[in-house]
Amino acid sequence: MIKGLKFDDKGLITAVVQDAQSKEVLTVAYMNEESLQKTIETGETWFYSRSRQELWHKGETSGNTQKVVSIKTDCDKDALVVEVLPAGPACHNGTTSCFTETIVQKDQVGSVDIIPYLAEVIRQREIEMPEGAYTTYLFEKGIDKICKKVGEEATEVVIGAKNRDAEEVKWEAADLLYHLFVLLQEQKINVYDVLKVLKTRHEEKRASTKK
Repeated sequence: MIKGLKFDDKGLITAVVQDAQSKEVLTVAYMNEESLQKTIETGETWFYSRSRQELWHKGETSGNTQKVVSIKTDCDKDALVVEVLPAGPACHNGTTSCFTETIVQKDQVGSVDIIPYLAEVIRQREIEMPEGAYTTYLFEKGIDKICKKVGEEATEVVIGAKNRDAEEVKWEAADLLYHLFVLLQEQKINVYDVLKVLKTRHEEKRASTKK
């Protein structure tokens, strides 16, 4: 499996670590043959530290391990993309990804990209609890307030639909999704676990119709 990969003159290969569900780039690290072999054997990421000049197992001390889903190489075989299911933040600063500082952003967040983006913003709000933020207010008030808001927004969606008011439905549906995301974060449920349930149901339904 390692045969054919092109390690540099220091015996290293670049490893781009990506969330297998959200597709967000979590970090960029380096592997040598030994750390790559350990990654394959254990099913969790191992890297080579250039500063310490030793292997390190991601999450060994923090508990923020990364379960490997797949390892891919590029056409030149001199770089890897490691898709993982993270058990916690990838960055030592406590953020999901090491890539948090935007240098240039010309386009708005895409309609699909907003799902991991919104989930991460809400997760960070719960960690940092910035004063004056509405999300902070919801977490401070607790589960009863959050559940009440989910119920209220769901009712507003129903009212908009009954009134045949498409604009109202769009705005209220967005409010409902936001508050639902807050509820999922409060319950420590990854939004992608919910999407996996939908996918499983869909696949089961397709399988049953073929019988």
